[in-house]
Amino acid sequence: MKRILLFLLVLQMCFSLAEAQQRPQYTQYVFNNLLLNPAVSGIENYTDAKLGYRSQWTGLQGAPVTSYFSISAPIGDNFLQGDATAFPASGGENPSSRLYTQYYRAAEPHHGIGFMVVSDKAGPITQTNINANYAYHLGLTEKLNLSVGVSAGVNHINLNTDLITLEDPNDPTLNNINNSQWKPDLGVGIWAYSSNYYFGVSAQQILPQNLYITTGNTANQSKTVPHFFATGGYKFFLSDDVTLLPSALLKFIDPAPISFDINMKLSFRDRFWFGGSFRKDDSYAVLAGFNLSSVVNVGYSYDVTTSALRSVSNGSHEIVLGILLNNRYKLTSPQHGW
Repeated sequence: MKRILLFLLVLQMCFSLAEAQQRPQYTQYVFNNLLLNPAVSGIENYTDAKLGYRSQWTGLQGAPVTSYFSISAPIGDNFLQGDATAFPASGGENPSSRLYTQYYRAAEPHHGIGFMVVSDKAGPITQTNINANYAYHLGLTEKLNLSVGVSAGVNHINLNTDLITLEDPNDPTLNNINNSQWKPDLGVGIWAYSSNYYFGVSAQQILPQNLYITTGNTANQSKTVPHFFATGGYKFFLSDDVTLLPSALLKFIDPAPISFDINMKLSFRDRFWFGGSFRKDDSYAVLAGFNLSSVVNVGYSYDVTTSALRSVSNGSHEIVLGILLNNRYKLTSPQHGW
């Protein structure tokens, strides 16, 4: 009987998805805004590939584990072969410097493409999103760029019934479960950016769908809901070598309460950075990153849980590995991904 109740509790967790965030949660979205906004596709002057892994609420059995791969690249010879924002082939002033901001000019109009696979596993439930992204970038003023983007793909949710043990293996509850479904997925976004600030708004999961895992009697109890995001950041130059990078993220997921993240980073030239983050009613975190070369950079964060789960959680770990391909200007830090 206890196992049956546990199984029904898992189902109830599925049905309650419409009242909470249905997409994975990230602390290091500041390291990869493509996770939330397709308009970021092709924003850098190289092919930007990232691998991410997040273990949430470690110590809690069945807690969410998220992994992803994303890649983004610009298209357009005027942008790729050298525009007003480009560096000389031997390298140049690092993008975190005050001098870079003074000489910055809006990028040449160009296209951006991207691809992303995100897998999120919580207990016996695995959700996989596969999306292709497109964005168009243009200069609105001498120093201000605007991009618009769209993300389209599929979303797959699977309930692994092998991980569920019932006292009665022939319990009819399992027979009524549609435990594997594919659904179309669509997202849109806008991103305004310059050398020392950015602002973006986006929407994910905008195609309404019935809940992926349903029984015959509960098919109408829950649906997917759109996720809306607004984020922005700014650079404050404390010196020629040290830059303060505050940013914030607002999340609107009806009917859940509005949530927000506040982040603060200190960047030391284009070599390394560290900082902290606060998420309303959930956690606070420490973050650090290193630009190891013009090919590889890495970021790590550790979240300390402040919600009711703190009694059973040992916190959350997240690591992101970045690979800079076709980096003809030998940049060691992103121009816009900060």
